Amino acid sequence: MHKAPPTIGAVLNPFAYLADRWTPSPRTVRRAAIAALVMSVLIVVTGGAVRLTGSGLGCDTWPKCTDDSLIVTQAQGFHGAIEFGNRMLTYVLSAAVGAFILAARSAKPWRRSLTRLGWVQFALVMCNAVLGGITVLTGLNPYSVAGHFLLATGLITVTTVTWQRTREGDTAPRPRVPGPVRKLSWAMLAVTFVLIAAGTVVTGSGPHAGDRSEIKRMPFDWATTAHVHAVAAWLVCALAVAMWLVLRVVDAPTDTRARARDLLIVLLAQGAIGYVQFFTQLPELLVAAHMLGSCLVWISVLRVALSLRERSTEPRDDAAPAPDAARLSTV
Repeated sequence: MHKAPPTIGAVLNPFAYLADRWTPSPRTVRRAAIAALVMSVLIVVTGGAVRLTGSGLGCDTWPKCTDDSLIVTQAQGFHGAIEFGNRMLTYVLSAAVGAFILAARSAKPWRRSLTRLGWVQFALVMCNAVLGGITVLTGLNPYSVAGHFLLATGLITVTTVTWQRTREGDTAPRPRVPGPVRKLSWAMLAVTFVLIAAGTVVTGSGPHAGDRSEIKRMPFDWATTAHVHAVAAWLVCALAVAMWLVLRVVDAPTDTRARARDLLIVLLAQGAIGYVQFFTQLPELLVAAHMLGSCLVWISVLRVALSLRERSTEPRDDAAPAPDAARLSTV
């Protein structure tokens, strides 16, 4: 049987074809993972800039920018440029995720767990792009906007986990602290998610609708929702302090205690920004800083939870072998 030309293999299975010709170092894989994480945070911050500048409908429709143009036109001015720029940043995010998938697929040995995480990232990016289009088509419906942010938080979750997994092996996780401490971390994760979800309600009922025109808001009293959000924030702070103290009592590993300390610092900064923006009638710059802080709080909570267990870097018996150019393996 004749061997298939290399070009045929590249077309039928480009990932295996590339993996046979490129072996990225572990550092390269980690850098690709952190790049995807940074971009997932940046897309949230720039999305906030779109809303805070009133550019949410800078592009009239989706997936095109206007009915007649795929890109922004001069007639749409500043707001159109801001909205279209955020849309273009989605391609940069997709490129970062794609680069990680390629690096994870080409590493030797091939770790299928990392490749799967990369594809989950890609799926979340695509789903959020579609939801962003629905948000535009529905005239910035506040519930759609909230879902858009929560889905972006899901992407940050996966990119953070992926970044951690690039520094671990694929063996079963082994606890580094007693069971009650791990349960405390799960409680902190759950309450932090409630905090973030409550923040989307504060945003949805607040004055920054995302466009200069009259946009329907969530039918809640903004001050009341802000107070509920603050209560959730104080609860997260209490759990974070408890975690920091407990980790010292059980003599947890140094890096785990450092993650708990970092979380406290981020929470203090985020809380200060939150109260200042509340009493200064939500200035745009502070709202943007608070959105960035929301991402950093969630990443910090995740890092604490992930630091409570470890995976050996010893290779698994069922680790995938290096791709064979003569065999068209699946991705």
